[in-house]
Amino acid sequence: ISRGELQVSLSYQPVAQRMTVVVLKARHLPKMDITGLSDPYVKVNVYYGRKRIAKKKTHVKKCTLNPVFNESFIYDIPVDLLPDISIEFLVIDFDRTTKNEVVGRLILGAHSITAGGVEHWREVCENPRKPVAKWHSLSEY
Repeated sequence: ISRGELQVSLSYQPVAQRMTVVVLKARHLPKMDITGLSDPYVKVNVYYGRKRIAKKKTHVKKCTLNPVFNESFIYDIPVDLLPDISIEFLVIDFDRTTKNEVVGRLILGAHSITAGGVEHWREVCENPRKPVAKWHSLSEY
């Protein structure tokens, strides 16, 4: 089953040593609710090696399988740590009555498991100050 896709933009400012992460939008998310829709939000975790060093999340978008988030987060990441940084995006279906369910996940950076994820990270690191936006297929959590 397809878990949908997520569009994210990353840019790194080497002087300020900051990574700007923008969660743009998702599309073709699987239906998670009885209504045939979903109430998705995205949780962004930043890892240094295997240790989580930061976490943030977007607002919940009600009743949609193609949410537009357009939310940006800024993380302080020293330039020498970049080779060991991973950014994990978890698309989660918010549910008031039951447990929130992870729809899919994407990892960019050191622990990226897809060629597209590796490529996106490389482009961000090689083009400082330039936002690089790409669509990625979500994998199972």
